[in-house]
Amino acid sequence: MRRTNYDTEQHQDYARGRALTEQQMRAWMRAFADRLPERRPLAGLDVGSGTGRFAPALAAEFGPVTGVEPSIRMREVAQAHSRHPEVRYLAGSAEEIPAPTGSADYAVLLQSWHHVQDKPRAARELARVVKPGGRLIVRTGYSDHMPRIWWLSHFPNGLETDATLFQPLHEVIATLTAADWRVVSFSPFTEPSVGTRGEQLEQLRLRTHSIFGYLTDDQLETGFRRLEKVVGADPAAPAPEDPAPLLTLERR
Repeated sequence: MRRTNYDTEQHQDYARGRALTEQQMRAWMRAFADRLPERRPLAGLDVGSGTGRFAPALAAEFGPVTGVEPSIRMREVAQAHSRHPEVRYLAGSAEEIPAPTGSADYAVLLQSWHHVQDKPRAARELARVVKPGGRLIVRTGYSDHMPRIWWLSHFPNGLETDATLFQPLHEVIATLTAADWRVVSFSPFTEPSVGTRGEQLEQLRLRTHSIFGYLTDDQLETGFRRLEKVVGADPAAPAPEDPAPLLTLERR
């Protein structure tokens, strides 16, 4: 798949385009609490931390967090808006995590697995840095479990193209379980609405979703024209919630 270069695209708008409401973040923290070890504090890794959407909230809820992010520009944005003293952001990737062996109680990969170039190597590296009994939580798309995203359905071939960016669930599981991980659960989670459809359209115009890099100019123009017409009829209507199933694994 095409590799998004966050140093030349998206970094300047990503934080705004993918901002989470307080309600959304509370829901995410409850979901993580249900899946992580019960003891506190926990040392966490946010792998593919981007502009720091989750790391501060994870630190406030569970303990110190290291954000690992390959993009210089994304790290700069995260560091400029850092809001927690127990969060640090380091250069690295899922294949090369700058952390000692067995130093983390958990790792999360939140919409970053599809960007990983060498997935078997990443699975082994995650197993190296997370201690036995620790947890790994993956949120990603799966080509055989794709939801019908309301806004993407207005873009020609948008849903079909989006599915091509992701592996089927069984391939993700096979890669991870080959590297000392065992599946704990693959369970539903629904991210609350971002707000109104009008508010979501304003975020979408920033084009910070990976799919926008795979659609042609004509597809993008047509999709936004259709979307603006639909949203314009009732911009205050609530945007639908977002299904986001979570794959949880435990380090053997």
